[in-house]
Amino acid sequence: MLDVTVVMFDDGVSSTAVNPLEIFYAAGRLWNVLHDLPQQIGFTVRSVTIDGKAVRSPYGLMLQPEGSIDDVTRTDIVIVPTSGLDLDLKLVEHSALLPWLRRHHESGAYVVGVCMGAAYLAAAGLLDGRRATTHWAVADDIARRFPAARWQPELFVTEDNRVLCSGGVGSAIDISLYLVEKFCGHEVALQTAKALLLPMPRLHQSGYAVLPVSKAHDDPRIREAEDHLQRNFREDISTHALADRACMTERTFARRFKAATGKMPSAYLQAVRIAAAKVLLENGSQPIQSIADSVGYCDLAFFRELFKRATGMTPGQYRATFAPIHVAGQSVLDDETLSVLAAV
Repeated sequence: MLDVTVVMFDDGVSSTAVNPLEIFYAAGRLWNVLHDLPQQIGFTVRSVTIDGKAVRSPYGLMLQPEGSIDDVTRTDIVIVPTSGLDLDLKLVEHSALLPWLRRHHESGAYVVGVCMGAAYLAAAGLLDGRRATTHWAVADDIARRFPAARWQPELFVTEDNRVLCSGGVGSAIDISLYLVEKFCGHEVALQTAKALLLPMPRLHQSGYAVLPVSKAHDDPRIREAEDHLQRNFREDISTHALADRACMTERTFARRFKAATGKMPSAYLQAVRIAAAKVLLENGSQPIQSIADSVGYCDLAFFRELFKRATGMTPGQYRATFAPIHVAGQSVLDDETLSVLAAV
């Protein structure tokens, strides 16, 4: 069982703290209770403030924590929600939080910044050299303040060496379900989302979710190559072209890429494309041929073969298993998905 600590702020957006509390509490509980099954509790949750006192939102909601940050000797996950819009003032008011965040991360905790909460992670130095995101409206300002982070505001969720960020107020839901899936598996996350009538996590603001597909590493040239692949995964990108961008020989680049990411460049590109295809299948109604084209495969049979090799299911089986079925007078499912459902 993992311990989750949610920090609460004065003048904060309450839902960015309350949503994680509710989702982590519900995981393994609510679905099971609704279906008369034994509970499989994965998380204990608690709320804290800087000094242990109640906090008040700008719209008058009072929130009483269980204690202060000093009461937390150990935790597995820390959630930092968004605070007031006057970031200069809030970073000073909550400066005691910064060494506390560093200490828990050094002790092995996952530290999460929701929306503008990412600024506290950056101020604590936890985002230096790491991928990060935040709300699109403040992304440029926060990036100017903290240029050492690798800001990717097009993403809803980023994860880099136990430091996670999410963009926007509603992304408190996305990142909470993302962590439920990470630690408890897709089925528990899906059950939690269904029990609370929530969508499964969005990970990419442009409509394509690119999951982390490699291990953490500190090779800056390979990081740049990864960023290029993730932004241009629909294109045919050769190892030779990547090596030229990195100013290396093809052999040296391939060796360093494999050492840093655990994958050869071609396998990495395929993993990114499959991750994007999975999210399109989970959340959209595009025909599978159109999805294959969208992620860079014009040969539908080849795409199906790769997808099944990566997931154990055909694209139609994957959509039938994980996508919601929208009933609004007409079906939004393609022929392959309908045939899978008919066989169930």
